[in-house]
Amino acid sequence: MTVNDKNDIKLLAIEMEKRYHHEFQEVSTYIFDHPELGGEEHLSSRYLGAYLNGHDFKVSFPYADMETAFIAEFGDDEGPVIGLLAEYDGLPGYHTENGNGHACGHNWIAATMCGIAVVLSKLKPYYKGKIKVIGTPAEETYGGKVDMIPKGAFAGVDVIFQAHLESATVIDSSALAMQSIQFEFTGKAAHAASFPEEGINALDAVQLMFMGVNSLRQHMKSDGRIHGIITEGGVATNIVPERGVCQMTIRAKERAYMEQLASRVVDCAKGAALITGCQLNHWNFENIFYDLVNVPKLMDLTKRHLESVGITNFLPKEMAPPPGSTDLGNVSYVCPTLYLEVDLEADVPLKVHSDEALRLVNSTFAFKKMQQVVLATVFSIMDLFQDATLLNDIKEEHASIMRRKAV
Repeated sequence: MTVNDKNDIKLLAIEMEKRYHHEFQEVSTYIFDHPELGGEEHLSSRYLGAYLNGHDFKVSFPYADMETAFIAEFGDDEGPVIGLLAEYDGLPGYHTENGNGHACGHNWIAATMCGIAVVLSKLKPYYKGKIKVIGTPAEETYGGKVDMIPKGAFAGVDVIFQAHLESATVIDSSALAMQSIQFEFTGKAAHAASFPEEGINALDAVQLMFMGVNSLRQHMKSDGRIHGIITEGGVATNIVPERGVCQMTIRAKERAYMEQLASRVVDCAKGAALITGCQLNHWNFENIFYDLVNVPKLMDLTKRHLESVGITNFLPKEMAPPPGSTDLGNVSYVCPTLYLEVDLEADVPLKVHSDEALRLVNSTFAFKKMQQVVLATVFSIMDLFQDATLLNDIKEEHASIMRRKAV
């Protein structure tokens, strides 16, 4: 077809999506049928890299020293670099062949991001710039994106896109900043009946720490969250526990307040150690996740194109379900990021991580949403490629937000 203006490019994008939609469904189905846990996504990452390579993407696999991470690039260095984040780790504990399942729909995320990239690769004559599919492992656990940032995976990327199936459509999504800390108290073992005066009780330290944290709760802002477990507390009732171990996860709406809370929790542990005479060691047992930074101009751009493909049921942020935490928040601190939660609009509401979700995330409902999200995102990215002023405005708005957060 002859392409003369933006509308013609949209029509060509629609034609390309139709031509390759069966491939995108096959990608989703393959990932769905091979659920692998975080850091173990060897089949999935290899498959995705090979698929993109088949569409002339230059694939770096594995990326850096991360066995299941990859980067696939297509385009030139004469324009913007747009990143698409693929996730493909599953969850444990389902009635499947290997006990794992894609109950969070990461199969759909991987296929949708690849679909956007493939359609854009077919539109290359009409823009200058580069598409970068960044394969990010272990979103559900340690957060592979956090490790990929210092390794340079996001260096030079101008804007990031990712979408996620949900029970409601929310474009100004949120995520809580999160820090997970392990505390180890070391006391002194002694016979609890014969020589209790010689013992130093590490379990007492753990319990006192929990008491301190519980007292802290009444002085927290409403968006603060602290939840923890005791993982070790002694081996026999007639031995004073020499070792006590607990884990605490601290969350808050803003990274800065999360860090304040984490510092207070550490102080509770120090106080417990001082009271009991135990030695204390503590460290982060997972990556620290940041809150999600939204850029209004980027949201407005994407919302307009989502509406053009029939996604109009946007839920206000204040009515959205309570957020969790994600390593995408860290990415949003590095460059402008659009994270879309899209209503699956299935026969029942999608509740991610449930058994029922396994029926829905690779269904005809999911494939329809894939088609809509692919097209809307392609339209948004083409605008960024073709409008330098719009792109610069989005980047400056992001920079302004980050300057305010640094105060």
